[in-house]
Amino acid sequence: MATPSLPAAVYDYHIAVDASLSRLEVTARFRAPVTDITARSADAAKFLLEAQDCVDGRKLRVRSRRIMTPGDGVSCLSYTVDLQKAAKAERRNQLLHSSNVIASPTVWMWRPRLGGDDEVRVTFALPDDVQISVPWRPMQSDESVYQLTASPQSGSAVAIFGRFDSSVATIAGARLRIDTLRSWQRVDADAVVDWVREAANNVTLTYGRFPNPAARVVVFPIGSSRSRSDSPVYFGRVVRDGGETVELLIDPDEPTEAFYDDWTATHELSHMMLPFVHSEQRWLSEGFAQYYQNVLLARAGRYTQLDAWQKLHDGFERGRSSVPRLSPNQAAGGGERNSRMKVYWSGAALALMADVELRRRSNGAESLDAVLGQFQRCCLPSQQSWTGEELFAAFDSFLQEPLFMNLYRLHADSAGFPDVRPLLQRLGVVVEQGEVSLDDDAELVEIRAALTARRYTDGSDR
Repeated sequence: MATPSLPAAVYDYHIAVDASLSRLEVTARFRAPVTDITARSADAAKFLLEAQDCVDGRKLRVRSRRIMTPGDGVSCLSYTVDLQKAAKAERRNQLLHSSNVIASPTVWMWRPRLGGDDEVRVTFALPDDVQISVPWRPMQSDESVYQLTASPQSGSAVAIFGRFDSSVATIAGARLRIDTLRSWQRVDADAVVDWVREAANNVTLTYGRFPNPAARVVVFPIGSSRSRSDSPVYFGRVVRDGGETVELLIDPDEPTEAFYDDWTATHELSHMMLPFVHSEQRWLSEGFAQYYQNVLLARAGRYTQLDAWQKLHDGFERGRSSVPRLSPNQAAGGGERNSRMKVYWSGAALALMADVELRRRSNGAESLDAVLGQFQRCCLPSQQSWTGEELFAAFDSFLQEPLFMNLYRLHADSAGFPDVRPLLQRLGVVVEQGEVSLDDDAELVEIRAALTARRYTDGSDR
């Protein structure tokens, strides 16, 4: 059988899912013979039932994470994956209803290594009552064909098969897919969508747009017995793997209003305003999200201005007391216990410093909001990982007078914590015995008010 010709730099995958969600039948055709076919997960071989060259039927052996091809490579590959076995290895499946199955593409997607311009086109064949959710960009309105391109591969994104609640929210022109998995408990999927939509709208209060035109949110309702906190959202993260996915683990028994008062969704969605930053400088990405979760919840009216400044002050104090002998880069580098607050709040201090200075020196014409908006237009979503220096150099490129690299050089490798106390005083954030009050006669009171003033989703003040 002749292999059909394909456009340059496209690998064409067809994946059939059976009604019992037990197997994936995969056929992959390559633009030219390939010899390097691997899976990302070291466990992937455990779930691979068979693999063969689909041109001549030769069986192919597997060694570790690699399918062994003949010396001249293969231009067509077919293989079968035991989906149920892969699902049993994913612990979160044990907490969810059996009608939906989670299995990361890292354990079932065997493919050549992608270069910067390469892409994988994936077409799914599904039974009538089976849905699919993957982190990749849909190429057709029915979401049966997807495009997979190179990405930072920070973490392992989930793929979902079966029956679950899915909705698409349009957020300032962006398309946000929200998937709510089914639990053994009752889950109000419509209420979940409304809550996630508001959190995404909060992020648009930065520069009037959502940072990713096509992102995904996956909500795992796993119950209060699994939670170790008082929050209705006890865990969240962003995964940059084939696309951008926010994962939120929630307690569906909590009242609806508790979710709106929680900061987690706004924090995680705020991460999308930056690309994936190397782990050694993750204090920047975590800190910017910490800063904006408080600023945005005030702009959205969920926090009062006093609430926001109290939370920012409290966070800065936690960061200051966290391993003072370490610099932010050292803390983010790992290996030191009790450094989490330094990682999460050092970048927030720099974000505040930069935001205030931009507004002060330009009489309000510049701001951190505007810099992030320019960065989004040029560089997001990003297929690569960034260093802190690369990120801040890009920010400075939008300014007539540099600022960000100066802040980075001053604080990134300096022990201690960026001292924002004098700046808070100039903003009129007065602290007495840990309690914040606001001085409306302070030098920078107008900037303080502008940072946290109530806004609406079109980006305007009213």
